[in-house]
Amino acid sequence: MSACRVRTPHKIRSLLKVTGLGAGVFSAYSVWRGDEKFYNNVFMPIVRLIPPETAHDLAVLGVKWKLFRPAHQDTERLRTQFLGMTFSNPIGIAAGFDKHGEAVQGLQLIGFGFVEIGSVTPEPQPGNARPRIFRLNEDKAIVNRYGFNSEGHGVVYDRLRESREQEHPEQRVMLGVNLGKNKLSLDAIADYVQGVKRFGTLADYLVINVSSPNTPGLRTLQSKNTLQTLLTEVLKARASLPANEQRPILLKLAPDLSEEDLREIVEVVRVKACAVDGLIVSNTTIDRPPTLRSNNAGQLGGLSGPPLKQRSTAMIAKVYKLTEGKIPIIGVGGIFTGEDAFEKIEAGASAVQLYTSFIFHGPPVVPKIKRELERLLEANGYANVQAAVGKGVDKYL
Repeated sequence: MSACRVRTPHKIRSLLKVTGLGAGVFSAYSVWRGDEKFYNNVFMPIVRLIPPETAHDLAVLGVKWKLFRPAHQDTERLRTQFLGMTFSNPIGIAAGFDKHGEAVQGLQLIGFGFVEIGSVTPEPQPGNARPRIFRLNEDKAIVNRYGFNSEGHGVVYDRLRESREQEHPEQRVMLGVNLGKNKLSLDAIADYVQGVKRFGTLADYLVINVSSPNTPGLRTLQSKNTLQTLLTEVLKARASLPANEQRPILLKLAPDLSEEDLREIVEVVRVKACAVDGLIVSNTTIDRPPTLRSNNAGQLGGLSGPPLKQRSTAMIAKVYKLTEGKIPIIGVGGIFTGEDAFEKIEAGASAVQLYTSFIFHGPPVVPKIKRELERLLEANGYANVQAAVGKGVDKYL
């Protein structure tokens, strides 16, 4: 009898070890392969117990180490031409996730068709005080007031150069670099000019970000006269570079612009000296819809996620109409499903970007959106993404 009593606890411990090991292996495999149910029911609820900025930092680290590899093969229907380049699919990661260019290759492995890093400022700066990012779980939204925390041009440039050197020629990442200005800069235009000159050798496109709500005075750069001066100088700087370093330049707009402001911006970018190659619509909003339920809704900063979706889609349609479809648009704001992406494409976007849905649902959301988007393109008779761009613009005005 005593021998039985001795062996039984040992057997239980062994069973627990084997069970625990099995659960660990299963969990690790589910995370690596991007099991959607596992993420939504187990992994992401655990992640939401972690403070938001800590969770963000860990997510970037995990992607950098290439721990996440959801399985999905891009099809010809998703392949698209944009900014004179070919993208394997039109789904990109928006600036704000990989601020310092640490996880570019890992983001491509997850399935993004292009990766935008930043915002990057000329000099290193810490950004705003913590806490500076807040989950609105009931609304599946986020409020952030990071304030262009950046390691600076020098560090990010060296990191991206090393990443480029490690790339396989057949797996080259389509890379955008989002440029910002330093908070205490005395010459904002010089900050953007410096970014254009620095990153032309590494990026596939560059973004002039004058629409973040978290840097004092930044959005005033969207005013007509100031914007005209800024874009003229930025494009002059690009023209001064060798031909192989002259990259497409896009302007990122705020969703809180008035109708008049929007018309004036379109007037500016249609002038030859200010003719950027594309527009990103839109950044986060300072508005707070009355439908928000979360206690964090009152936090200062930019709101992203589903509460921004309709506003950004309508703005895409307005910009597409105002530009007569002649200036390519990247659509951003509240994309959680393939239908959300499809709506922005029909409204006039040539490509789209995710941020908040990636934070709430993790890597599996990328292949999910691509699958759903492909089915919608086929069901609506579109041979490819380009065929759908702007075809439903009037529905979203």
